[in-house]
Amino acid sequence: MDGRRRNPYQLTDETPVYVISVAAQLSGLHPQTLRQYDRLGLVSPDRTAGRGRRYSARDIELLRTVQQLSQDEGINLAGIKRIIELENQVAALQSRVAELSAAVEGAAAAMQQREAQVHASYRRDLVPYQEAHQTSALVVWRPPKRRE
Repeated sequence: MDGRRRNPYQLTDETPVYVISVAAQLSGLHPQTLRQYDRLGLVSPDRTAGRGRRYSARDIELLRTVQQLSQDEGINLAGIKRIIELENQVAALQSRVAELSAAVEGAAAAMQQREAQVHASYRRDLVPYQEAHQTSALVVWRPPKRRE
């Protein structure tokens, strides 16, 4: 979460509100099919204190996806389970990449700020050293003549 407090009564896609009969009607499946999917671990709804299933809007969407993959694409339930696992893994990895990218950007900004502080701390009364270029010129020094 982003650190802000959420309203406990605010409904989201994750809020488990639908009983199995309503979830079955919304997904176009039989309640027994929903129980089977739950047993297989395809769609795992939340449970009430009395062990009743409560489905969220996201669960309903997942039920529709499972049905579409099964009926339209001809994928068996084991394959669908693997697809769901891989999609969840990809989503988790994308989230982690976003976190790490934000951390890298923050570290880069902090480094640039520290570098600017270091440059600002340089003494201005010193002459910057510049490496002399070597040449083959010969310089002869002659002392000035003394006046006697």
